[in-house]
Amino acid sequence: MVWVRGLAAVVAGAAVAVGAFGAAPAAADVLGGSIQAAEIELRVGTDGVLDAQETLVLRAGTELSRTFVTRAPYNDSYDRVYRVDGLEAASPDGSPVRLSVDEGADTTTVRFSTQEAAEDQVVVLRYRVHGATTSLSDSDELQWVAAGGYSVPAADIRVTVTAQAPPLNLSCTAGDPASSMYCTTSNMGGHQASLAHFEQARLGPGQELGVAVGYPSGTAPGEPRLEHVSAFWRAFQITPSAGAAFGVLLVALVGGVALLIRVRGRDERARREHAPEGDHAPVAERPGGGLEFRPPDGVHPGQIGTLIDEQADVVDITATIVDLAARGHIDIHEQEREHFSAIDWLLRKRTPPSGDPLLRYEKVLLDALFNGRDDVRVSELGDTFAARLAEVRSELYRDVVRLGWFARRPDATRGRTATVGIAVCVAGAVLTVGLAFFTTYAVTGLAVVIAGAALAVGAQYMPAKTAQGSAVFAHTLGFREYLHRAEAGEVPTEQRVELFSRYLPYAIVFDLVDRWAQILASAGANGGGHDDLPWYHGPADWRLSDFADSIRTFTLTMSGAISATRQFRTLS
Repeated sequence: MVWVRGLAAVVAGAAVAVGAFGAAPAAADVLGGSIQAAEIELRVGTDGVLDAQETLVLRAGTELSRTFVTRAPYNDSYDRVYRVDGLEAASPDGSPVRLSVDEGADTTTVRFSTQEAAEDQVVVLRYRVHGATTSLSDSDELQWVAAGGYSVPAADIRVTVTAQAPPLNLSCTAGDPASSMYCTTSNMGGHQASLAHFEQARLGPGQELGVAVGYPSGTAPGEPRLEHVSAFWRAFQITPSAGAAFGVLLVALVGGVALLIRVRGRDERARREHAPEGDHAPVAERPGGGLEFRPPDGVHPGQIGTLIDEQADVVDITATIVDLAARGHIDIHEQEREHFSAIDWLLRKRTPPSGDPLLRYEKVLLDALFNGRDDVRVSELGDTFAARLAEVRSELYRDVVRLGWFARRPDATRGRTATVGIAVCVAGAVLTVGLAFFTTYAVTGLAVVIAGAALAVGAQYMPAKTAQGSAVFAHTLGFREYLHRAEAGEVPTEQRVELFSRYLPYAIVFDLVDRWAQILASAGANGGGHDDLPWYHGPADWRLSDFADSIRTFTLTMSGAISATRQFRTLS
């Protein structure tokens, strides 16, 4: 029925007011005491004005306040407004009781200045309410919170509503402002049905007894007093439609996660199936005798790093420089340290060895390092080197696509996905603002913002390897497992320096540089008493036992020089 829905609106308005202004007086004003009994008489006039009288029996020492809800949501664009005036309080003998009235945006709070007494006190509160009746098509309806909003518990509450005509129907709710529980009892005054009567055994602080009574048309005519309000804050309330939007978002996110699992699952399946194929010494018999280095699938260190994390980053470039040295394209000369200066290195270009062609990104890296010179100090790598690193990185991405490991460049996939995600976020924010001002479905816009943010953050996971790329990835992980446990004794003594030098760049990518630098240094020291390596030379007082510390410092310094460039700053 309409009058039931109206009562629900009043109760809902009370809930909003309590939430916005601090749970009514319950939490703020309770200093002890209680209402022992409350007798409330409501008289509905023919002008629609409600005259009210509350006779309250207060336990000795009770300090009391009463809060009226004067604004409640009516629909998406309007609030229903009630005006409470004529407030006065007195003792049963007619002597006045002082009141203080605080009129807020949504509530009016009355505080009683009662004297301390050793016995119970009786206070009679009188007031008028405007805007509590509504003329419907076939009846007039009263809606009001007849009792409640008290700062102390109340018991034995009785409400009587009278008008010029007997009631047609009635309803009530009792409890917290959002409660839909029925009050203790209600009736229409026996067989004559001449009045509306309600009772509630108990109300806690801040709880309410709301009543709705229907009368014959013309008994208490009135129109609700409505004020247009911005629905901005209401637009974010969770409604069934908003819940449905979040449900759609949940499905979308779950679908995205499932897609990522499928893509990552291919890597995991390939790892289980193909990793053992790479878990062995990366060597093969050389024509004419001896062993030669042969990594899984012929991958280079920079390629492996890009394949593993789908990023051409600092470690990949540093490992490539060490790899070029180990292959005979560069000599690395550690310089004498002067006083307290930092360690520096001289990189010297060597005559390219035959039978070892450079890949495109390796050629660009060599050109970036030397820039037409035959040697250069690491400390002197400047703007030209920094400017060419973007090209090195780009060539690495092109290389993994050329090899068929990715269908598209990983950086381009990430960039496009992040751009789309940001665009969706911006569109969602604009949509949210628009919906908040004109509808109550702003949560739908927030769902779009969340989806866009998830897409932007998830962009880093979007590059997907091909089946071939996943197989090569598995082989490299097998190779990593081998480097974790391999021992020097597995390689002939006379070839350890040569082969372990080739292992080292891969160990840099796999974060095993300390282990293999020590193994390589031991192999060099035991293989002929040399004080350096074919590609790494130390100062006069340097020994091979210092190599592990030296190469670690070199990789850190080189990585720092690369990280300082704008292209790699975010990856350091």
